[in-house]
Amino acid sequence: MRAVVQRVASARVRVGDRLHGEIGAGLCILVGVARKDTSDDAERLAGKVARLRIFEDGNGRFDRSLLDTGGAALVVSQFTLIADTAKGNRPSFTDAAPPDQAEPVYEVFCAGLGELGVRVETGVFGARMAVELVNDGPVTIVLDA
Repeated sequence: MRAVVQRVASARVRVGDRLHGEIGAGLCILVGVARKDTSDDAERLAGKVARLRIFEDGNGRFDRSLLDTGGAALVVSQFTLIADTAKGNRPSFTDAAPPDQAEPVYEVFCAGLGELGVRVETGVFGARMAVELVNDGPVTIVLDA
Protein backbone atom coordinates (compact mmCIF):
# COMPACT_ATOMS: atom_id res chain seq x y z
CA MET A 1 0.00 0.00 0.00
CA ARG A 2 1.37 3.37 -0.96
CA ALA A 3 0.23 6.86 -0.04
CA VAL A 4 1.38 10.16 -1.46
CA VAL A 5 0.63 12.71 1.25
CA GLN A 6 0.56 16.39 0.36
CA ARG A 7 0.13 19.17 2.87
CA VAL A 8 -2.44 21.50 1.37
CA ALA A 9 -4.02 24.87 1.96
CA SER A 10 -7.06 23.47 0.12
CA ALA A 11 -8.01 20.59 -2.15
CA ARG A 12 -11.03 19.28 -4.01
CA VAL A 13 -12.00 16.46 -6.32
CA ARG A 14 -14.52 16.48 -9.13
CA VAL A 15 -16.12 13.55 -10.89
CA GLY A 16 -17.38 14.85 -14.20
CA ASP A 17 -19.07 18.19 -13.52
CA ARG A 18 -19.84 17.31 -9.89
CA LEU A 19 -17.77 18.45 -6.92
CA HIS A 20 -17.45 15.31 -4.81
CA GLY A 21 -15.10 16.26 -1.97
CA GLU A 22 -13.46 19.44 -0.74
CA ILE A 23 -11.26 20.45 2.20
CA GLY A 24 -9.45 23.49 3.50
CA ALA A 25 -6.12 23.12 5.28
CA GLY A 26 -5.02 19.53 5.79
CA LEU A 27 -3.76 16.66 3.67
CA CYS A 28 -4.53 15.45 0.17
CA ILE A 29 -3.77 11.72 0.19
CA LEU A 30 -3.48 9.63 -2.95
CA VAL A 31 -3.75 5.92 -2.06
CA GLY A 32 -2.71 2.89 -4.09
CA VAL A 33 -3.52 -0.66 -2.98
CA ALA A 34 -1.31 -3.60 -3.99
CA ARG A 35 -2.42 -7.24 -4.27
CA LYS A 36 -0.66 -8.17 -1.03
CA ASP A 37 -2.26 -5.39 1.05
CA THR A 38 -4.69 -6.13 3.86
CA SER A 39 -7.08 -4.26 6.13
CA ASP A 40 -4.37 -4.34 8.81
CA ASP A 41 -2.02 -2.51 6.42
CA ALA A 42 -4.73 0.09 5.78
CA GLU A 43 -5.36 0.70 9.48
CA ARG A 44 -1.64 0.97 10.20
CA LEU A 45 -1.13 3.41 7.31
CA ALA A 46 -4.10 5.52 8.41
CA GLY A 47 -2.55 5.88 11.86
CA LYS A 48 0.82 6.79 10.37
CA VAL A 49 -0.72 9.43 8.10
CA ALA A 50 -2.84 10.95 10.88
CA ARG A 51 0.20 11.18 13.18
CA LEU A 52 2.72 12.28 10.53
CA ARG A 53 4.32 15.46 11.86
CA ILE A 54 4.54 17.64 8.76
CA PHE A 55 2.80 20.77 10.04
CA GLU A 56 4.89 23.53 11.56
CA ASP A 57 4.79 24.48 15.20
CA GLY A 58 5.29 28.04 16.47
CA ASN A 59 9.03 27.76 15.84
CA GLY A 60 8.69 26.65 12.23
CA ARG A 61 9.63 23.01 12.96
CA PHE A 62 7.67 20.07 11.57
CA ASP A 63 6.25 19.01 14.91
CA ARG A 64 2.48 18.90 14.47
CA SER A 65 0.28 16.24 12.91
CA LEU A 66 -3.10 16.32 11.23
CA LEU A 67 -4.56 15.30 14.60
CA ASP A 68 -2.81 18.21 16.30
CA THR A 69 -3.97 20.80 13.77
CA GLY A 70 -7.55 19.56 13.37
CA GLY A 71 -7.10 19.56 9.59
CA ALA A 72 -9.10 17.45 7.18
CA ALA A 73 -8.09 14.77 4.68
CA LEU A 74 -9.08 14.42 1.04
CA VAL A 75 -8.45 10.77 0.12
CA VAL A 76 -8.35 9.73 -3.53
CA SER A 77 -7.79 6.18 -4.78
CA GLN A 78 -4.99 5.92 -7.35
CA PHE A 79 -3.96 2.46 -8.53
CA THR A 80 -1.21 3.98 -10.70
CA LEU A 81 0.88 4.48 -7.54
CA ILE A 82 1.56 0.74 -7.68
CA ALA A 83 3.10 0.99 -11.16
CA ASP A 84 6.26 -0.98 -11.92
CA THR A 85 8.51 0.85 -14.37
CA ALA A 86 11.58 -1.39 -14.05
CA LYS A 87 11.22 -2.80 -17.58
CA GLY A 88 10.80 -0.37 -20.42
CA ASN A 89 8.72 2.75 -20.71
CA ARG A 90 5.22 1.36 -20.29
CA PRO A 91 4.23 0.96 -16.63
CA SER A 92 2.99 -2.42 -15.48
CA PHE A 93 0.12 -2.56 -13.01
CA THR A 94 0.18 -6.30 -12.30
CA ASP A 95 0.99 -5.67 -8.63
CA ALA A 96 -2.02 -3.38 -8.18
CA ALA A 97 -4.97 -5.02 -6.46
CA PRO A 98 -8.02 -5.58 -8.66
CA PRO A 99 -10.90 -3.21 -7.86
CA ASP A 100 -12.97 -5.76 -5.91
CA GLN A 101 -9.99 -6.37 -3.60
CA ALA A 102 -8.67 -2.79 -3.48
CA GLU A 103 -11.88 -0.94 -2.70
CA PRO A 104 -12.52 -2.56 0.71
CA VAL A 105 -8.89 -1.89 1.75
CA TYR A 106 -9.20 1.73 0.59
CA GLU A 107 -12.45 2.04 2.59
CA VAL A 108 -10.71 0.69 5.72
CA PHE A 109 -8.01 3.34 5.27
CA CYS A 110 -10.62 6.11 5.05
CA ALA A 111 -12.57 4.73 8.00
CA GLY A 112 -9.35 4.45 10.02
CA LEU A 113 -8.66 8.15 9.57
CA GLY A 114 -12.24 8.94 10.56
CA GLU A 115 -12.04 6.79 13.68
CA LEU A 116 -8.99 8.80 14.76
CA GLY A 117 -11.06 11.99 14.55
CA VAL A 118 -10.01 13.24 11.12
CA ARG A 119 -12.72 14.71 8.88
CA VAL A 120 -12.45 12.70 5.66
CA GLU A 121 -13.63 13.65 2.19
CA THR A 122 -13.12 11.27 -0.72
CA GLY A 123 -13.22 10.88 -4.43
CA VAL A 124 -15.17 8.07 -6.09
CA PHE A 125 -13.30 4.78 -6.13
CA GLY A 126 -12.41 3.73 -9.67
CA ALA A 127 -13.80 6.87 -11.32
CA ARG A 128 -11.93 9.25 -13.55
CA MET A 129 -11.43 12.30 -11.33
CA ALA A 130 -10.01 15.79 -11.48
CA VAL A 131 -8.05 16.64 -8.33
CA GLU A 132 -7.23 20.27 -7.61
CA LEU A 133 -5.00 21.32 -4.75
CA VAL A 134 -2.90 24.12 -3.38
CA ASN A 135 0.22 22.42 -2.02
CA ASP A 136 1.37 24.17 1.15
CA GLY A 137 5.15 24.37 1.36
CA PRO A 138 5.28 22.43 -0.89
CA VAL A 139 5.38 19.40 1.37
CA THR A 140 4.92 15.97 -0.21
CA ILE A 141 5.77 12.65 1.47
CA VAL A 142 5.54 9.11 0.06
CA LEU A 143 4.63 6.41 2.59
CA ASP A 144 4.59 2.64 2.08
CA ALA A 145 2.70 0.31 4.39
